[in-house]
Amino acid sequence: MSKIPEGLLYSESHEWVKVEGGIAVIGVTDFAQSEMGDITYVDAPEEGDEVVKGEEFGALESVKASSDLYSPVSGKVVEVNEEIVDSPELVNEDAYAAWIIKVEMSDPSELESLMDAAAYKASIE
Repeated sequence: MSKIPEGLLYSESHEWVKVEGGIAVIGVTDFAQSEMGDITYVDAPEEGDEVVKGEEFGALESVKASSDLYSPVSGKVVEVNEEIVDSPELVNEDAYAAWIIKVEMSDPSELESLMDAAAYKASIE
């Protein structure tokens, strides 16, 4: 059974969001990484790039699949987790510690369309 921590928000495309003030910390869910298998590559945007809710911002590649990443919020990328770019297997080890990007949200109301832990759990069962 995939871990689904409380207190995070979830998108239908299996990204999670942790809100820290006006910053959205974004990663992929435990369910997503378990479906993909061993992740071998993380394609992330650059600091300063703009991301748009629902649009692609990067990708994960594993030995068996490639999966696009979709931004759950709009805004400016203020930090990229270079550690997981260098060591993609960290996403498999702990999907909720291995965030991918931090985004300064341009419209925090977009968070209202995301799911809480219970709704996300129901969506993947």
